[in-house]
Amino acid sequence: MRSRSAPRAGDGWEDADVTTDDPEPAPRRRRRWPRVLALGGAVLVLSVAGAGWWFYEHLDGNIRTDTRTANELKKYEAERPVSVVRDAQNILLIGSDNRGGEGNGAYGRDTGTQRSDTTILLHLQAGGKSATAVSIPRDLMVDVPACDGPDGKRTQPRFAQFNWAFEFGGAACTIRTVEKLTGIRIDHHVIVDFNGFKRLVNAVGGVEMCLKEPVDDADAHLKLPAGRQVLRGEQALGYVRARYSIGDGSDTERIGRQQEFMASLVKKMQSNGVLLNPAKLYPVLNAATSSLTTDPGLDSLKDLYALVRGVRDIPREKIHFLTIPRQPYTYNKNRDELVQPDADRLFRQLRLDRPVSVARTVTASTSGDPKAGDGSPYQGTTAARGICE
Repeated sequence: MRSRSAPRAGDGWEDADVTTDDPEPAPRRRRRWPRVLALGGAVLVLSVAGAGWWFYEHLDGNIRTDTRTANELKKYEAERPVSVVRDAQNILLIGSDNRGGEGNGAYGRDTGTQRSDTTILLHLQAGGKSATAVSIPRDLMVDVPACDGPDGKRTQPRFAQFNWAFEFGGAACTIRTVEKLTGIRIDHHVIVDFNGFKRLVNAVGGVEMCLKEPVDDADAHLKLPAGRQVLRGEQALGYVRARYSIGDGSDTERIGRQQEFMASLVKKMQSNGVLLNPAKLYPVLNAATSSLTTDPGLDSLKDLYALVRGVRDIPREKIHFLTIPRQPYTYNKNRDELVQPDADRLFRQLRLDRPVSVARTVTASTSGDPKAGDGSPYQGTTAARGICE
C-alpha cells in the first residue's frame, strides 16, 4: 500500500496540500467516546436516584399513622404531665394481641377487641447517653381513667389490670394510664402486632437464644429442644409469648424472657452491621415500617431513621431492660402491684433523665426486684450481655 506521508517527485503530489497527520474523521470518532460515557453516567446516576427515591417512598408509605390517638390525647392535654428535660424522649411500645390482621388468626379467635400483649416504656436519655426499656406487666393493677372507646362510648374510671386499658380505649387510654401511673410524659407511641414482630426478626436473620430445657407449648405454637439455637419468625414469637409451659407460668417470667430476647436482638443488630449496611438495612426497614402504627410525630421514614440512628450510637452496655418493681397483688396472687418506694424512685429517675443502674437477672426465670430504694440496682439485663454468654 502506498503511503501518503512519503510522496515521490513526479507523481502529482508536488502541488498538493501535503500533511503527515492522520485523516480528519478519526479524531471525531475518538471524541465521541467521552460523550457516550458521560451520557451513560448520567443515565446510571438518574437510575440510582430513581431507585433510591422509589425505595424511600415505598418505605415511607408502609407506615400507618394513628391519628385517632393523637386527636384523643388533645382532649386531655390539660391533665397530661409536661416534659421536664429537653431532648430526652419517652416512647411507648405496644405489642398488640390483635388476631384480626392477615396471618394473625392462628393465635386465637378475633373477638373484635384487643389488649396489649406487651407494653414497654422506652426512655432515651438526652444526648444519646443511654436507653432504658421498662416493661409494664399486663396484670399490674392500676388506675385506668375514663376513656372513649372505638364505638364512641365512654368507659368509667376503674381500678383494673393494666392491659384492659388498651381494650377500653386503645393506645390513647393506654398512654394516659401510663402517664397517670408514672408522671412521665409520653412523647411518641408505636404499635406492633404478631406478624410485624415475626417479619422484623426474620429480617435480621433470627436471634440466638440458649434454652436450659426443652419447650413444648401448644398454645404458643412452640416446640424447641434445649441448648443454643437461632429463633426465627414463628419460633421467636412463640418464645416471647410462651407462659404456662416454661418456669412457674408467671407473666413476670415471660417478661424476663422477652427482655433477654430483645437484648440479644439489639446486640445482633449492632454487631453485624445491619444499621450501617444498606443491603442489610433495607429488609429491616421494610419489615419494620410495614409492621408499625405510629403517632404523627414518627410516621415518616426520616423520623424513624433518626430514632434508629440515635439508638445505634448508644453503647450496648448503656442499653438497659428491666421491669417495673412489682410483687403479687395483695388480694389476688395472679395479679401484680407496685413495690414502693422503689417504683416511684424509678419513675422519678426516668422523669428527670437520670441514669438507671441495672443488675443482671440471675436467670430468665428470676422473679421479683431488689429493694432499689436502698441504692441497689434494678434487676434486668443489658444489650451488651446475651443469654448465651
